[in-house]
Amino acid sequence: MLSRTLLNGKTRFLLFHGSPHALYSFVRLSSSAALRHPNPIPATFLRGGTSKGIFLKRAHLPSSRADWKPIFLGIMGSPDPDYGRQLNGMGGGVSSLSKICVVEPSTPEQRSKHNIDVQYTFVQVGIKDDSIDYSGNCGNLTSMIGVYALDERMCPAHRDDAGRARVRCFNTNTKKIIDTTFPVSENNIPILNSPEATVAGVPGKASQIVCEYLNPSGARTGTLLPTSNGTDTLSIQNYDGQSVRITASLVDATNPSVFILSDELRNLGLDVDNYIIGKEAASLPVSTTLEAIRQQGARAMKLDPAAQAQPKIAFLSSPSSAYDLENKVDVVVHALSMGVLHKAVPMTLGLCLGVAAKAEGTVAWNIAQNARQRSGSANDLVRIRHPGGIVDVGAEIDVDGKVKCAKVVRTGRRLMKGVVWW
Repeated sequence: MLSRTLLNGKTRFLLFHGSPHALYSFVRLSSSAALRHPNPIPATFLRGGTSKGIFLKRAHLPSSRADWKPIFLGIMGSPDPDYGRQLNGMGGGVSSLSKICVVEPSTPEQRSKHNIDVQYTFVQVGIKDDSIDYSGNCGNLTSMIGVYALDERMCPAHRDDAGRARVRCFNTNTKKIIDTTFPVSENNIPILNSPEATVAGVPGKASQIVCEYLNPSGARTGTLLPTSNGTDTLSIQNYDGQSVRITASLVDATNPSVFILSDELRNLGLDVDNYIIGKEAASLPVSTTLEAIRQQGARAMKLDPAAQAQPKIAFLSSPSSAYDLENKVDVVVHALSMGVLHKAVPMTLGLCLGVAAKAEGTVAWNIAQNARQRSGSANDLVRIRHPGGIVDVGAEIDVDGKVKCAKVVRTGRRLMKGVVWW
């Protein structure tokens, strides 16, 4: 049985009650002769960490990636230049809600050489424009790739004696391997509602999902420090058109990122504090300057400065409040995603920051070292405060300075399964 929607928008979800065979028959019958691919498409809507996204099977998409763009734009309700709310689709008007993951089983070679269970492509969909970005990964939605793969019977579950399963995932965007570990039932069904962990920005407790990024350095550039320097001096034109210089750390772990100091922005005469709380008068000067820094950092990393998703940019501060000291915070971060100040922290950027805080000479390392001298903390995890709360990030670096892995805890939830129109 199909529950009808009364919405007149282009993209609509329907709740389908029936066998999978009946669902796929419905999908085939719904396609128009004028369309090159069936519409709607089977889809699952999931929360991973502080993001939500549409999960699709690769087999349900056209064979050529060149044909994916109109499908993804239709699913999300983009572009929406006038309102930026994506009301015609599944997007939510902010970058953390305008995401898609395309998942498929691993190849025989991936399984035999690296024990990879499943592979996926992350897609960042523009909101006001029609951009489709494949340049990076999403750390939050990565936490649900293994869950989705087991739900869809894409791979076997490697269940241990503690009742937790590991799914090894390969991200096609960054060519990196990520292990996700989470509780499963005796029938190998992922359990997501055990009160084990919390994630800042998400209410309540849920099952702990551990994401371990293996060899995360050089996700896009091939090396942890693309310029070989802990810090670089970038020359930019500020909001007033004047040439200014600013110190930045250009780090590539899980996703390339540009890290700068909030105090340096203040020294440029920018009203950072009012920008953080959303005062309109401060928004344009600060955001314009940050974008100029991000683009110049991209050029120094030999990346495309026009691609807004990569590299990301964040400005860092030393922990100073009583809350910071009580919770032994190592570094305070405010990050941007697709040019907008993030209400939490993009998880790949948080992981990159955790690695940067252990890489000697970076601005993050300097802040964390000073903070630990004051607090006396000897925690192996890097404690990061962001606008939504605190996240602990692990980074293991060997004696030669090579980053072996980066690790973070997330939670997730199944939200909906059915079909989505594009």
